[in-house]
Amino acid sequence: MSGVRVARVARGVRAGTAFLAVAQLLVGGWILLAPRSFWDVPWVSVVPPYNEHLLLDHGAQNLSLGVVLCAAAYWAERRLTLVALAAYLAFSVPHLAFHAGHLEPLSAASAGGLMVSLGVGVLLPAALVGWVWLDRPARPVPSRA
Repeated sequence: MSGVRVARVARGVRAGTAFLAVAQLLVGGWILLAPRSFWDVPWVSVVPPYNEHLLLDHGAQNLSLGVVLCAAAYWAERRLTLVALAAYLAFSVPHLAFHAGHLEPLSAASAGGLMVSLGVGVLLPAALVGWVWLDRPARPVPSRA
């Protein structure tokens, strides 16, 4: 693979991972600083009752995942990036599945917006994992002495 293509793949993976990191840090910070405000978002408040402890735990989890994604975006090391993206998928796939099964209280527009945003949260890291996985360096052929 040419050096230009390798650099383009690395930049793309780094940018995608950084995007996921920023999203996690923003959501986590929002929840920790203003849990009731986050709760009042229609997509969230359809699952009552309000539980500040649960929300604060969720906010802290978002921040911790954001930190790992930041490290992966900064260092762009293959294994770290794969682990960070796998951790993100371990959260985002069940999150999408739960909300997909609980759309009935939402308007069609809200349900559609929720599914699009959560779908991107699954498809983007899955695509990045594929990109990193397929872009693995070739192993050197052992020499025969």
